[in-house]
Amino acid sequence: MKGMIVVRAERCVGCKTCELACAVEHSSSKDIYEAINESPAPTARVDVSMGEGFAIPLQCRQCADAPCIEICPRSALSRTDDDSPVRLDRELCTGCRWCVLACPYGMITFEEEARKAVKCDQCIERLDRGDLPACVLACPTRALVFRTLDEAVGGKREGFLVKIACSGDESK
Repeated sequence: MKGMIVVRAERCVGCKTCELACAVEHSSSKDIYEAINESPAPTARVDVSMGEGFAIPLQCRQCADAPCIEICPRSALSRTDDDSPVRLDRELCTGCRWCVLACPYGMITFEEEARKAVKCDQCIERLDRGDLPACVLACPTRALVFRTLDEAVGGKREGFLVKIACSGDESK
């Protein structure tokens, strides 16, 4: 995958700015003041879930073997190549909800008014222009970052090694 949205949960304050930015980005007008009056109302593709003393933004994990793609009877879900995010063609979507049921993370939702599935596409149009996904750009605490898989894994490894070095315990 060219990149992925990585969540740094310890930084999330639950402000839901990412949700708002996502909804506006996927609105017809792409303008917050006009999007409020659109019908159907724009829907966010990221969901900030609140836990006991923490918040975490959740979105489609862009599975390598995406069951949503396999199950869609109209081929409304697809990828342009193995490294691209899963796209949803809303014109092809019939609202059967098979993808909603197939998603192992529960991150494909259903927009009742439009009778269409809704999922994160990592703001593919923005990525094609060299921009960050709207949720990542909007996050005031940088709880959301866009990284390649190697960068994400390397950052975890680096953080782990720093923790070991700081603790002085080489056995961990």
